[in-house]
Amino acid sequence: MKNFNIEDYLDDITLFSASQEEPQWMLDLRLKAAKQLTELELPNIERVKIHRWPLMNVGNLNEEILGNPVMPSFDEMEDNPMIIQGRTTTLYEQMPVELSEQGVIFTDIFTAMKEHSELVEKYFMTKAVPMNEDKLTAFHAAMLNGGVFLYVPKNVVVKDTFESLFFQNMEDNSAWIKHVLIVAEENSEITYLERLQSEGETSEKLSANMVVEVIAKPGSKVKFAAIDRLGKDVTTYMNRRGYIMRDASLDWALGIMNDGDVIADFDSDLVGEGSHSEVKVVAISSGRQTQGIDTRVTNKASHSIGNILQHGVIRDRGTLTFNGIGHILKGAKGADAQQESRVLMLSDKARGDANPILLIDEFEVTAGHAASAGRLDPDELYYLMSRGLPQKEAERLVTRGFLGSVITAIPVKSVREELVKVIDRKLAD
Repeated sequence: MKNFNIEDYLDDITLFSASQEEPQWMLDLRLKAAKQLTELELPNIERVKIHRWPLMNVGNLNEEILGNPVMPSFDEMEDNPMIIQGRTTTLYEQMPVELSEQGVIFTDIFTAMKEHSELVEKYFMTKAVPMNEDKLTAFHAAMLNGGVFLYVPKNVVVKDTFESLFFQNMEDNSAWIKHVLIVAEENSEITYLERLQSEGETSEKLSANMVVEVIAKPGSKVKFAAIDRLGKDVTTYMNRRGYIMRDASLDWALGIMNDGDVIADFDSDLVGEGSHSEVKVVAISSGRQTQGIDTRVTNKASHSIGNILQHGVIRDRGTLTFNGIGHILKGAKGADAQQESRVLMLSDKARGDANPILLIDEFEVTAGHAASAGRLDPDELYYLMSRGLPQKEAERLVTRGFLGSVITAIPVKSVREELVKVIDRKLAD
């Protein structure tokens, strides 16, 4: 990572904050994060060296190049709540009147800061992802330039899927820094779908920084799905984390289909008794791509349940590392932490790791893990080819079968179908 001097950007940060009409507390947070940034270390991802990665290429914070984002045709769009956004500019926003009348808020992060300032301030980087956790979270807080806020009041059950589509124009060489803040009040129920997508080409090395915070209040149920498709010249940091309270549940279904280098933290903090989290991840590495994914469930409360299921495929000279971490803290009696991480290598030059880590600080708990990293079974491949299938098609079918156990566990049918299409496209490249 090249030398980064935050002093060079303080005026730009202040100007950007003013241009978005941010409340004073947000500007103060930005400047505090900027001050602490130089004192903090990069996050540590086991077996992945990121110190030379271009994770903090800022560019021009105050000049957005929109380009020509591919907008869905209106006759194909559903009536569900939706936001389509470039780096900072919101291109399209749809919110059913009946949801607004129930007190649901779904808007871009800057509008939320202006119109619901106290509500956003209460949860923004205060419970799930601390601003000063490491260098990249501080960079995120200081340079944030886009995102959404979703708030669902107590006892409100929303059947429709909330959908965000974030476009990155590859001709815009500025850092792409998104924040998604979801607050589900007591006994509410929501499903949220997020897509990250690069458009166009570039000769620059770009960076993306994505932080998601989900606050699941007592008795709430949140389903979070994502399909990530950022470009090969984009180096990405992702931090998606849930703060899950008593008897609440948070199900993650994450398709990591980026073409550039990625480090990711997918965490669930089970802070309330009886809280529950399911984390399902599929990832594909190809070319010379490196991906390091830490998936952690921390059982902080009694009778909490956390399950991790992640499968990855590696092609060409790609590298993929899954670190599955289950941590049961002292006092979390009756907790259950289970994990399965498997990596399939389609090339003899591919490199893969599946590292299970169990940290148990309490008695009377249940915990277990399964992990494997191996090559494509030549017998399976031979059987399919002997039935007349070309090698590429045979590899695709075996890979689909390998990822299938995760894909079928994704709760939203439309997300399952879309993810299968994305996987087929990535395997065909």
